[in-house]
Amino acid sequence: MTTVKNYLSLIKFSHTIFALPFALIGFFLGVVRMQSHIITAVPYYIFYGLPFIGVLICMITARSAAMAFNRYLDRTFDAKNPRTAIREIPKGIISAQSALRFVILNCILFITATYFINTICFLLSPVALFVVLFYSYTKRFTALCHLVLGLGLSLAPIGAYLAVTGRFDILPLLFSFAVIFWVSGFDIIYALQDVEFDQSQHLYSIPATIGKNKALHVSELLHLLSTACVIAAGFYGGFHFIYWIGIGVFCGMLLYQHSIVKPNDLKKVNLAFMTANGVASIVFGILVITDLFLN
Repeated sequence: MTTVKNYLSLIKFSHTIFALPFALIGFFLGVVRMQSHIITAVPYYIFYGLPFIGVLICMITARSAAMAFNRYLDRTFDAKNPRTAIREIPKGIISAQSALRFVILNCILFITATYFINTICFLLSPVALFVVLFYSYTKRFTALCHLVLGLGLSLAPIGAYLAVTGRFDILPLLFSFAVIFWVSGFDIIYALQDVEFDQSQHLYSIPATIGKNKALHVSELLHLLSTACVIAAGFYGGFHFIYWIGIGVFCGMLLYQHSIVKPNDLKKVNLAFMTANGVASIVFGILVITDLFLN
């Protein structure tokens, strides 16, 4: 059990709450679309049971591979940074070689799961893995690393939709764009903690490049774009009252995190990062899916 807890800590498993609700939104959007096109006597919860399990496996393994690879690649920097020196690899709780084997295992499991979902997911699986693993290199050469992280997590809704339907569509793409801007915005806030360290190690981030004050303005802009995407999805998808309550909660949590984080006061960064965004994602996901099945 201790080993399992160490690996769960390595990959920050609790942070799965950010992308998982959006993956479920994409999945159930696909279910609703297919139910309107396919007449079957089999209840949808049985008919789509295997794809649902496949989506969950893909979500967990892709994210686990990405996080473990990030920890593996950044182990030297993490050891130098007082904030991250307590992580599993710098402290010797998990060896670098074990972390890399964990990455490879999760990549294999991810590709295997996509094989049993459908052909398009299987063919695109290396592309998805490249995106989520490539993020770990970006801080070494571009301040746009936050957008690459957002891109990686944005694969959740469109990927889950593809798992059900086998085709692309505008609505799940709107949710994917919402994720890109939302995640990029809150990752900028999280990066405020390491401005001085990143500058000393010649690492790139928007706060380290343009300063904390301007970085917060960029984060605000990205969150406005995310809000615009979920509003556009609401109109395009013909959603109803419950969906708009979800937007109210989502936007409220975005406003809240910007109200408690200031350039000269970063004590509440973790509250903004984990609590506000966790609530935004979970509540929004529940209300969107509820709206899908009640209307």
